[in-house]
Amino acid sequence: MKTIIFIGSNKSGSSREAIKAAERLGFFTILLTDRELQFKNRPDFPDVHQLVFVELTNYNLLKENIKAIQSQGKRIEAILSFIDPYVHVAAQLSKEFELTAVPPEPLAKMEDKLLTRELLKDLPVSPYFARIVKDDSLEDFIDRQKESFPLIVKTPVSSGSKDVLFVKDEEELVLSINNLFKKGSNEVLLEEYLDGPQYLIEACVYNGEVHIIAVLEQEISFLERFIVTGYSLLGEMDEAFYNDIYKTVCLILERFEMDNGSCHLEMRLINNEWKLIEINPRISGGAMNRIIELAYGINLVEETIKIFLGQEPNFEKKYSRFVYAQYLTSHSTGKLIKVTGKNRSSRLPGVEEVFIKPKKGEILHPPLSMGDRYGYVLASSDNKEEAMSIAKEAAKEIRFYIEPV
Repeated sequence: MKTIIFIGSNKSGSSREAIKAAERLGFFTILLTDRELQFKNRPDFPDVHQLVFVELTNYNLLKENIKAIQSQGKRIEAILSFIDPYVHVAAQLSKEFELTAVPPEPLAKMEDKLLTRELLKDLPVSPYFARIVKDDSLEDFIDRQKESFPLIVKTPVSSGSKDVLFVKDEEELVLSINNLFKKGSNEVLLEEYLDGPQYLIEACVYNGEVHIIAVLEQEISFLERFIVTGYSLLGEMDEAFYNDIYKTVCLILERFEMDNGSCHLEMRLINNEWKLIEINPRISGGAMNRIIELAYGINLVEETIKIFLGQEPNFEKKYSRFVYAQYLTSHSTGKLIKVTGKNRSSRLPGVEEVFIKPKKGEILHPPLSMGDRYGYVLASSDNKEEAMSIAKEAAKEIRFYIEPV
């Protein structure tokens, strides 16, 4: 029985759609999860043929479970993850079981933001950064940053805007660093704050050839954290703009020595020069796979699976249009009583999909990470501004009724 094992998955979004894609491709799907609710709510995962409850941070335990799966007579074709921080873990397991053409080393470097900065520090894409470990003199470190404010403070393994803090002065810097140390981090990464338009680039590499799948302009809201609340997929781009992005992405991926795999990069354009905010060795989560599918007819998670299977992916665009994703967040904290407006929103011309994540009774709060976005509206058009306008107007129809707690 041809089998693909997935390490971790969210209930929705790109990681879940990857499991559905594997099922469509004819594979027996197995999900290794450490989320008790997923294990208890087994009917919520009909596309998962076998669900195994296991501690994902225990590498040896993962190996034991995979060997047990093999002993059941299943032929494992790939071990995959679309969830941080298990992308490189899955690739490492694949290497041990001699399954994949995607080496784990570049993926591990991408997952560690400090390793990424060290690897790229002499390239023009790299902004100023500094590192402090727990035993270093905080006073001396702060003194060296006096001319660099404002700054971004984060942990080297942060993802989805978790533990990413904006600081304006020395006092805020001290508080932020101490806060991250108290939360268990042994080192903290400091980065120059870059003010300029931010773009997300979805890219794949197959046999050494870089493919830019999609470029999206991001709309960022600063609430308590920097949260991306809007994505505008650029159905058409100026040739010089695209070529500049392609050249920059190739330069970065060459440093990682990535010959096969998938990643997304967040970059800002500062004085006509690209600066890398971060890179992650997987497709973006949330609605990204659906956004690309609506824009180009490409199911990116399916094509990524093919790369890991050693098969040639197909990135040919079936059509091209602008797509805008407007995310929904909560401005207050409380228990969700009901959500209204989804049907009205869905019926508006140009709206492709409306997704509401939380269920009645869940506690909502203002976003502290990307995972705290509570739904989205996807709209498409032959015009960038129109796609954006449709999505934003449709999102206004959605109402979260919250009872304070």
